Amino acid sequence: MYMRNWTTIKEYKEILFDAYNGIARITINRPRYRNAFTPLTVAEMGDALRYCREAQDICVVVLTGAGDKAFCSGGDMHVKGRGGYVGGDGVPRLNVLDVQKQIRSLPKPVIAMVNGYAIGGGHVLHLMCDLTIASENAIFGQTGPKVGSFDAGFGASYLARIVGQKKAREIWFMCRQYTAAEAERMGMVNKVVPFDKLEDEVVEWAETMMERSPLALRMIKAGLNAELDGQAGIQELAGDATMLYYMLDEAQEGGRAFLEKRKPDFKKYPKLP
Repeated sequence: MYMRNWTTIKEYKEILFDAYNGIARITINRPRYRNAFTPLTVAEMGDALRYCREAQDICVVVLTGAGDKAFCSGGDMHVKGRGGYVGGDGVPRLNVLDVQKQIRSLPKPVIAMVNGYAIGGGHVLHLMCDLTIASENAIFGQTGPKVGSFDAGFGASYLARIVGQKKAREIWFMCRQYTAAEAERMGMVNKVVPFDKLEDEVVEWAETMMERSPLALRMIKAGLNAELDGQAGIQELAGDATMLYYMLDEAQEGGRAFLEKRKPDFKKYPKLP
């Protein structure tokens, strides 16, 4: 594996957040608990994703877990209480649902770098990413019905869009575990590589995407999501279209006319078929 100089962006308690050559990497840093998340872990991930959305020098985001045993094993059962996972303030939360939506709506590609177990809520997190690259030791699956939990949102509907209704029901009803090769055959994983090649492969994919038009990638991500995400998905796509419109002289004419207290002259702009 090529040794890269990843630079810390911000210090957190339960995640690592660093960057290399336009790539931001968010690492769940709880290897002792197979990178299971707590409300604090999720809050820190949300903060890092907000940074990635705003930062002009970040082009691609990578989500992974510390060590070689787990990407993420879902919510930490040690802090699960009535109503959700309980943080230091004693309030039960399911704030990972907010992070799922952040990944979905981030106008930049997100790659899941899966090293080891992607189980339960961790399995849903990898699904939410635009692409998944897994090491040969990766294991995928759901545990919810075994431990008194489920994800009937993206974890069910989007999974079914990827693997089909029958397979999605098998994954949830049976709570089996699947190898990286099996997950690739299902379409849940884009590529499987040896563990010592995982980072190299992810960086190569990220750098390839950074050679593409960022606006084109943003629009195609919004377009792919829009059909599945209802009005929220249409809003994302429409917002991107509005941004594009604001870049045009035609939109600028409207704003200038208002400030100059005159009627706008839109006749000079093309009406293409």
